Amino acid sequence: MQRMCGLSLTVLAGTILLSRQPVIAAAPQPTAELTQIAQAKAIEITNIQIEETATGLTISLETQDELSTPETSVIDNAVITTIPNAVLRLANGDDFLANEPAADIALVNVTNLPNNQVQIVITGTDTVPNLEISTAAMGLLVSVTSGMPTVQVPEDDALRIVVTGAEENDYFIPAASTATRTDTPLRDIPNAIQVIPRQVIENQQAISIEEVIENAAGATFQGDSFGSGVLFNVRGFEAQVLRDGFAFPGPRGDFTNPETAGLEQVEVLRGPASILYGQVDPGGVINLVTKKPLPEPYYKFQLQGGTRGFISPSIDLSGPLTEDGRLLYRLNALYRREESIQDYDNDRERFFIAPTLAWQISDSTDLTLNLQYVADNEPDGRDFPALGRDPAPIPRDQVSNNPDDSQEQAYLNVGYTLEHRFSDSWKLRNRFVYTDTSNNQPRTAVPLFLNPVTGDLSRFFLQGDEDATNYSLYTNLQGKFETGSVQHTLLFGVDLSRTEDSNFGFFDFFTPDVINIFNPDYLGAIPPLNPATTFGSDTTTEQLGIYLQDQIDLLDNLILVAGLRYDTVDVDTVTPPGPLGPGTETSQVDDALTPRIGIVYQPIEPISLYANYARSFVPNGGTDANGNPFDPEEGEGFELGIKGEIIENRLSATLAYFDITKQNVVTGDPAVPFASIATGEQRSRGVDLTLNGEIMPGWNIIASYAYIDAEITEDNTIPVGNRLNNTPEHSASLWTTYEIQSGDLQGLGFGLGFNFVDERQDLFDTVDADSYFVTNAAVFYRRDNWRFQINVDNLFDIDYEEFVSSGGAANFGLGDPTTVRASISYKF
Repeated sequence: MQRMCGLSLTVLAGTILLSRQPVIAAAPQPTAELTQIAQAKAIEITNIQIEETATGLTISLETQDELSTPETSVIDNAVITTIPNAVLRLANGDDFLANEPAADIALVNVTNLPNNQVQIVITGTDTVPNLEISTAAMGLLVSVTSGMPTVQVPEDDALRIVVTGAEENDYFIPAASTATRTDTPLRDIPNAIQVIPRQVIENQQAISIEEVIENAAGATFQGDSFGSGVLFNVRGFEAQVLRDGFAFPGPRGDFTNPETAGLEQVEVLRGPASILYGQVDPGGVINLVTKKPLPEPYYKFQLQGGTRGFISPSIDLSGPLTEDGRLLYRLNALYRREESIQDYDNDRERFFIAPTLAWQISDSTDLTLNLQYVADNEPDGRDFPALGRDPAPIPRDQVSNNPDDSQEQAYLNVGYTLEHRFSDSWKLRNRFVYTDTSNNQPRTAVPLFLNPVTGDLSRFFLQGDEDATNYSLYTNLQGKFETGSVQHTLLFGVDLSRTEDSNFGFFDFFTPDVINIFNPDYLGAIPPLNPATTFGSDTTTEQLGIYLQDQIDLLDNLILVAGLRYDTVDVDTVTPPGPLGPGTETSQVDDALTPRIGIVYQPIEPISLYANYARSFVPNGGTDANGNPFDPEEGEGFELGIKGEIIENRLSATLAYFDITKQNVVTGDPAVPFASIATGEQRSRGVDLTLNGEIMPGWNIIASYAYIDAEITEDNTIPVGNRLNNTPEHSASLWTTYEIQSGDLQGLGFGLGFNFVDERQDLFDTVDADSYFVTNAAVFYRRDNWRFQINVDNLFDIDYEEFVSSGGAANFGLGDPTTVRASISYKF
């Protein structure tokens, strides 16, 4: 889609003295030529790389088109280069600073100016550089040589700027990679994609991924999966959670709740995404983007505390390990302890550590090594029981299993990313990830049947262990080229993965334990293990995916994105012999072609109109009455939308209409009792709206709204017209902060927000969850390197149900009561 062009500046080791005040060059007066250029579509500078050389340094600016010849001037001890008809659209903000990037080079600063101009200021220590500008094949080359020394000032008066590159106060993120696997501006993507940046996570003190996803339009938390992992819906369908573009292993995804302390941002892509990620439902995906090493030293220490015994010390450290800056590191770690909102005997405890190393092997080759480990020891929480269609009228802290029931979970992720740039236009990326997840459940009571007249709750005992290991490898080649006047960004990739899932345990259906929910007595005898209740299986899943995608600039304001993917999935399941049978061995192979096509039209620079069509593919496990494997689920989605920058480079909005259908959903077989066939159909259509960015200096906002009409359209068991599970018709969220920018109260800030979720039903329409409106607030203060913050969630302490589910007697996930979190942090 984009052609790789750029501007390179070579800075020789002449040095310049820093003046007492920062050098800020006035914008050139707009000549007639500059005015004409400014009225044209500005060339976007999407990436800046800086490299030290033997004689100084080189700055490379990556652009979409050829840059115009820059103007150069000298003010005091700085060389200023002004590029017309250009605008910075960097992933981490709208300016670039590098402090002491090379020997005798003090500062490099790249910023936006009015009238679509970009200014580069290069400052040394005791000489004024001279510039020589020549035309290069892919842009411009500016060589900077030493000039005459400037007047010296005492070293103590020299200006020193240290740039950490982390935690910028910015809610506006201009680019993301989830939708295309390329760093593409959001305005050029024919999909609705919402980015929740690190600053939102910090301002909300969000410690769980479900708290982060509350900011996303059309995304709802579905609870956990039998006490492990987390589930989400996007636009009514189950959403695959990714980490840096990789799916979690195992049939239920990750066994642990992902840790927010290691996240840089969360990208929610709405609509079918099988073209890039294989077997995913058509509603969308949630991609967790982890923190990366920083080129400048950065150290942050934080201590959090709050209600229900909450305490969490953490560190975030980063910077170079070598003098030349080619080896960088980052280390995130924390410990957390918190009581459950229900009356369990043990607390929730978590240990998290995530070291990362980034090695610039050469000017064209980079290698990143990463590890992440999470260990949880927590109550084996079960959902709240339903009496009729509503939550039972019992204390909301009452447990439905046993107060001492617990579980242990562990997650290990190890991998590397290798990138090699053959030229400015072509690069190869290879990534590998190994994960091991485990979940250990000692004997725990599972509530299944509730007598609505007597209040007797029958529980059955479960004990089990599950472990999943996954090996994932993807390699893609990305290239930029032209065919005539048409520019292309081509992506060709291959994905390989193997998952080995093993689970074993006991589920005693024969020996129930009964308590009365109105007068519970948890002292009943736990039955011994019954060999007749043994269950277990070993499942191996191998997947191969091959995809091709082209982002095509048909015109300056017309972009076409088209792609095709082929998937083949082989699932082998072995059930060992046991008391219930001789054991089985099944094999199932599915394959599919999934296309995608989208178009973006930009009538004026701040506005993008887009449309897309895509298909999805997800294998169905199990067999029908004749022992034949089910056909895979197939989905398709249409989407129309508009994106706009309400305030240039600061505030953006997206409005989308969607219509998604999923077919071959497994449902009951009308001809054979207790058997199933894949003939069901589900449909979701509606609109969603997102808004995020900076309204004015210090005032940030992230907001969303979704209307979703999601229902069963064909089925043999579930009534047609039932809403999809836990999918509200209307939902909305708002979070806004304001920080005082000057005066005696500079650094004092306030946050206020809400979450509204409409009423919801389970898939069989047997229970209801009422709508709710939760208000959240925060106050914070920044002074020097210190930050103090207090957040109050559910300010008015309302009782609400966060999610609803089908099956058994426990059908409601309770929302948290009023929760207070305070933090103190120091960074330098």
